[in-house]
This record gives sequence, structure tokens and C-alpha cells, in this order.
Amino acid sequence: MNLAPIVLFTYNRPDHTKKTIEALLANTLSNESELFIYSDAAKNEQVEESVQAVRSYLKTISGFKKIEIIEREKNWGLADSIIDGITNIINKYDRIIVLEDDIVTSPHFLQFMNDALELYKDEEKVMHVSGYFFPVDPTGLPDTFFYNQTSCWGWGTWARAWKDINPNVDFLLKQLEKINNKNHYFKSCMSQLRANKRGDIKTWAARWQANVLINGGFCLHPSISYVENIGHDGSGMNSTNNTVLSKKSIAGQEKITITECTITENITAIKRANNFYISLIPKWQTRVINMLSKKLRIKKYHQS
Repeated sequence: MNLAPIVLFTYNRPDHTKKTIEALLANTLSNESELFIYSDAAKNEQVEESVQAVRSYLKTISGFKKIEIIEREKNWGLADSIIDGITNIINKYDRIIVLEDDIVTSPHFLQFMNDALELYKDEEKVMHVSGYFFPVDPTGLPDTFFYNQTSCWGWGTWARAWKDINPNVDFLLKQLEKINNKNHYFKSCMSQLRANKRGDIKTWAARWQANVLINGGFCLHPSISYVENIGHDGSGMNSTNNTVLSKKSIAGQEKITITECTITENITAIKRANNFYISLIPKWQTRVINMLSKKLRIKKYHQS
């Protein structure tokens, strides 16, 4: 098998980075995998010391087939750094596995990702492989299935899928407005893109999600996650102090044999993901939404 290179993006969290690396080294394919690490430069003097601490640690890493550290000379910010880094590496390889410095993987994560990237390498419709799925009841779900959210907590893709990525927010919003999709990932993508357009945030994941949706792409997920996000402790640039999404997520300690499945979204996965998101909404907001929906139905009834 042609193993995908691992691309890790780091900044100013040495403790998180160390845990991410240690978990990767515990993977069965780590010593056969090439690791590329992007280290972004400090945005200001306040984080200079922690950035240097990360860079000092990175120089001590061993255990992979090859390690290459790319130290940015200026601060790129996460969004620009990730898009540029992925593009540079994927232009040299036909596939890639992407991690950030707060993603702890199970010992079979690399095997899962490489098996999936190999199995679907020639399937143009499949554009994304995720190591994560929401902490929902997996009963009734197959080991792997398609659910078209580009979960970015440990994921992979191919050069054929990434080559036409367009990061322009205005273009993406215009194209998405032509699509009729009521799933949560679509609404979330639109919301994040609009926030990027306003300048409230600057993120990359929504842009990748939009490109996949616009191109009719499919995303493969495992029923039980192979990753855990340890960055929801308020330490990240775009994360909050919230562990709900990560709760009990790294349960994929057993290796599964990936078999090709029908390329269509799994209805059960869609329902459970949507219900999971609804469960995150505060109860008072849910009551307001239900009340407004009821009023709207009554109004439509009287108008008909």
C-alpha cells in the first residue's frame, strides 16, 4: 500500500503537540509513515516563548520514516497555513492525512485512514475521509458510512479532490445558494462562510466543506471515532472551552476491516447527527424555535 504522508499543523501549544505526537507514535504504521510538520510563527510577543517551546520539542521527535519541519518565518494564521501546507504536500503525493496539534489518535487511526484512502482512491465522488464521527449511539450503523460533513479532526483526501479547491468566500456562498440542503452541516457551512465574509472569523474548514458540497462530493466516516480533540479547553485560536463534541469520541481502539459501501448518505447517520446538534441547543432556544415553528404552521393553515 502507498502510505499517505501525515501533515501536522502546530502553533503555540507544546503540551497538546506532545500528546498528539505521542499518540501518533503509538499507531501501528507510524514507523512507515512520513511526517511533515508546519510550525507557524508567533503572531505577537506574548506567544513567542510558547512557539519556540513547540519548535524545540519538534526537533526531538523521532520514530517516523521521515520527518520534515517547515518553520514559517511569519505568522500565516491557521486558515492560510493549512490551505498552503496541504497544497504543497499533496502536489507531491496523491493522498494526504491531515492533523492539527490538538488531535489525539487511537492506535489504529493511521491504518483506518490509509485503508480508506486506498480503497476509494479512484472513486471521484468520494472526496474526504474522516477519522471522527459524533459521540452518538453506533447501534445500527455500519463500521463505515457516508455522511457529507468534512469533519476536520483527523482527516484525509486525494490530490484529485483537492486540486480544484476555491477558497474565495463570495464564490462559495454564491454557489451554495443554488443547493437545496437542509442538513446541519450545510447550514453550519453557510453560517461560517458568512462570518468569514464579515471578518468575524478566519477559518479554512468551511471552505473545504463548501467545495465538497459544490462538487457533489461524499465523505466517509467511521461509526466509532478514531480521534479525540483535546483542544476544547480554551487554548486554541478557534476553539472554545467545550468538551461535548469530543466526549467519549476516541473509542476506536479496535482495527476494522473497511469494505466498500454504496456511495450514498446513510439516513441513520444523518438523523443521529442532526439530533445530536439539536441536543446541543439550550432548552430555552429549542422552546423558542418550536413556538415560532408552530405559529408559522398555524399562519400557513389559515392562509390556505
